Parts: sequence; C-alpha cells; structure tokens
Amino acid sequence: MIPRTLRIGLAATAAAGLALAGAQAGSASAAVRGKAAALTQVSSDPYSDSQAQHATEVEPDIFSYGGTTVSAFQVGRVSSGGASNIGWSTSTDGGTAWTHGYLPDTTANTGGKYTTVSDATVAYDADHGEWIVSYLGILSNGNVDVDVSRSANGTTWGNPVPVATGTFYDKNWTVCDNHAASPYYGHCYTEFDTAANGDTEDMSTSTNGGASWSSVAHPADSPSGIGGQPLVQPNGTVVVPFASASANQIRSFVSTNGGGSWGSSVLVATTHHHTVAGLADSDAIKSSVAIPAALRESVLPSAEIDAAGKVYVSWADCKFRTNCASNDIIISTSTNGTKWTTPVRVPIDAVSSTDDHFTPGLGVDASTSGSTARIGLTYYYYPVAKCNSSTCQLDVGYISSTNGGSTWSAPAQLAGPMKTTWLPNTDSGRMFGDYIATTIPAGGNAVSVFPVAAAPSGTTFAMAMYAPTGGLPIAGGAR
Repeated sequence: MIPRTLRIGLAATAAAGLALAGAQAGSASAAVRGKAAALTQVSSDPYSDSQAQHATEVEPDIFSYGGTTVSAFQVGRVSSGGASNIGWSTSTDGGTAWTHGYLPDTTANTGGKYTTVSDATVAYDADHGEWIVSYLGILSNGNVDVDVSRSANGTTWGNPVPVATGTFYDKNWTVCDNHAASPYYGHCYTEFDTAANGDTEDMSTSTNGGASWSSVAHPADSPSGIGGQPLVQPNGTVVVPFASASANQIRSFVSTNGGGSWGSSVLVATTHHHTVAGLADSDAIKSSVAIPAALRESVLPSAEIDAAGKVYVSWADCKFRTNCASNDIIISTSTNGTKWTTPVRVPIDAVSSTDDHFTPGLGVDASTSGSTARIGLTYYYYPVAKCNSSTCQLDVGYISSTNGGSTWSAPAQLAGPMKTTWLPNTDSGRMFGDYIATTIPAGGNAVSVFPVAAAPSGTTFAMAMYAPTGGLPIAGGAR
C-alpha cells in the first residue's frame, strides 16, 4: 500500500515512450534482442466503481508449486490507496494458458466490508494443500487489516480470514514451510509492518493452512521496516530480509523455532539509491514547493531461496555507478540469514551505460542449488537514465543465470516502452507497482506476470496483466 511517500523515501520519476503494439489484445509481442517474445494477457479490470481508475491492474506477485502457478494483483487502482479488488490468474501448464478471476467478499464490488484492498502476495502450504493469497483490507475508518484468502486448487477462493486487525498495517508477505523434513513443516508465516506505530516489523504464524493465525510478534530489537519477504530453509529456519523504514538499509531477521520467537535484525547492506528521473524540466523542485512524485518507485527488496537454503536478496542500487548516476540490480546472499555477502551487481549492461534499472522480481528454481542454481530476474528499466517526462521510456527486462549468478545471459526486453500517463495515479506518483515477482517451476521456464499499459482512451486506461507465453528460458552466459 505505502500511502505515505516519505515513510520509505520513494524515488519519483515519470516515463515517456511509444505504445506496445496490441497491448489490449489477447496476446502481444515485444522486441527481445531482435526477436519476438509473445505475451499473453492473463487478466483485465472488469469493474466500474467510481472511486477507481479503470481499466488498470498493478503490483503482481507469483508463486509455483508442483505443476500449478498462481499470480495475484490489484485490480482497479484507487488514487488514494488500494484497489477495487484483488485479481488472480492461475496456470497449470507453465504459463501458456491461464484461468483468472477475483477474490470474494472483499470490497463493495463483491459484497465485502472493505473500501479498497491492496498488496496481494501468493504462497502455498503443501502440508495442508492450500493456496494462500494474503492482502490488505482498507476500512473507511483508516484502519488496514491483513487478511488471507485460501484455495485448494488455485481457482476457487474462500472469504477473508483475518491475520491482524485493529490498526494501520502495511506491506504484507506470506510464505509456507514446504520442507517435509523440517520440524515446522506446514507452518506459514506472514510479515507486515505497523504503519501506525513507526513501521515496526511484525510477524504472524499459522499452523493450519491459514485457517487461523497467531497474535502479532516482533523481532527482538523491534526494528522499523517495510517490504519484508520471509523465506524458509530446509531445516525450518525462517529468514526475513526487509528494507529499513528510512530506506537506507536492507536488513534481515530469523526465527529458528517455527515462529515462536524472532531474533534481532542484522545489516545486509547499506543502500545507495538513485532517484529515478522523469519530472518535466519545468517541475524542478523549489525550496518552498513540494512536487509530487511522477513515478512510484522504491528500494523494496525481492528475495528467493534455493534447495540448499541459500537466500538471495536483490534491490536497486547505484553504488557501482559514477556519481550515483543510475541504478543497477544488485544481489547479496546468505546461508543463515545473519551473515551476508558483499553485494554484487547483475551485469545487465556496463557500468558506463545510460540504463537505469529498478524494481527487481527475483526467481530461483527451488529444486536447484549452489553452482547450478537456476535464476530468473525480471525488472523495470529506462534505457536512458537522464531523461524527463517527454523522453523517459519505461520498459520491462529479463535476465537469467544457470550457475547461481556467477554468470548471466544477455538481457531481454519483454515489454515497453510505456508512458507515465498510461499508468494510474496515486498520492505517491504514477504506479506500475511497488513490486513484481518471478517464479521458476522445478526444471521449467521462469514465469512472470507484469502490467503492460497502452495509451488511455479518454479517462479509461488500457493497463492489464500479461505473462510471457510459456515462460522464459533460463540461460547461461559469460556476462
């Protein structure tokens, strides 16, 4: 949700560019190093409530287990926060064909109590056979609940189950322990923060497939943070990387007893973030004038784990660029959640390039590990970092590795360029989402769902969720 921009120091920009041909059709194509990458539309905004900006879909998460892949996202973005509903799309063939729909009993659109809903994430509990979508339910009194909706098949979803209620919570993320040998097999963990109390990091645990949840617990040092993404190692240890509330650090904390208690947070790395360009030249910020953000973008991390329990965490950072002129996607790893490697950059292009990269969606094939770990990384980028609202171009990119990130494939353009005016507005700027995600079914292609926008027709947008048809290959390389 992130309704208060200064809370995490969101970077502000605008984007401009050319339409993606066929963006409203059932499938579309984008140039990928001179080749055509087919995109399949996997959902659309069906609503007409007056509070939202239609037709828009933003901020997807995605997760795979067995032969099923489920994505969830906001549908009908509302400027002041949240959306008309949470949508879902499910594939059982590696991302070629999709079934989609919308969660029940959420907002007035489906007979629910919430004004809007936001921040969907997806998990699967193998022990109890339940898919879980967690999300925020925003009430008219200003409180924000954390809820989950459950499904046995990824296509039929139940009514909301409360995780935490009674105040203003934000930025939830759920994971389940699917390691049969773990002493905490079948435990599910939801991270969020109490925005009403300085963004204190919160955790709640379920042991029955998300049917009920524990009282709110905190790391031992009660850190302030946002955007944590919990991950579970084979021995049952839970590792939670997150961004500090001031956005100047990536940190993590762990639980070794199934969520019974949580240790103190430790430093992963200090962040160095380039403010993504895009404001019109005439909008230069004056000392007495606050200019709204033109593009909503932040340093929230994206994290994944391999079969051996090695945790990868990625974020946008400018530390490798002269004068912090643009961002790379960088990665740090840990085998225990308390000691982390020095971050390295993903070599999408040379440090002398004009590109600016941000909002990574990291995926790791959880059946692989170490020097043979298969990684897919989806991200947004500007081909020219130094631009304004007339010249910036927002694109979606992809890169992969077959050896745990030692070397990487050539990058590919998946979608774009897009203009900022094609994206819905928020109180923190034009929005494609505070996060995206990538998942890799065991031994299969990487699957990602992301919003693609075309030029609006009057006040009606043309923005929907798309997926590369059949997924994206995991390739090696010498980069």
